[in-house]
Amino acid sequence: MSDNLPAIPGMNSGGSASSGNGFLALAGRTAKLAASALFLKEGMHLLRSHMKANANAALRLSEMNNQAEVEPQFISMIEDVATHLTAVAEASGEMVNAADSVDTDARGFNNAHDREYRPGYEASNGSGVRQAKPGYYRRTGRRS
Repeated sequence: MSDNLPAIPGMNSGGSASSGNGFLALAGRTAKLAASALFLKEGMHLLRSHMKANANAALRLSEMNNQAEVEPQFISMIEDVATHLTAVAEASGEMVNAADSVDTDARGFNNAHDREYRPGYEASNGSGVRQAKPGYYRRTGRRS
């Protein structure tokens, strides 16, 4: 994982907060996923603009070589490079869309998780009484 990611409480290596599916651990992992998606998105935007600039430069070089009456095979090679650079730029745009979707979904999950489980988490931490394992109080649907 990148060192540029923000520090997230409960996500340090070791310790019980980072292991299992506890409230803070799960919230921390989904927050880290959303942050990673944002970093990916930023990197893909940079790659896209860089590849577009390189493709445009290759097309200009191709035109200059054409005017200078350079061998057609070399002009064709330069145009192929421009085509492939454009393809990379387009693919990085698709990666931006995918990263944006991951970010949105991770944030949505985190918000839903927080709404569902924060009240119980706060109540169990504030009571001072040891609580049963998660899922113990859930109804199973069976009644006698």
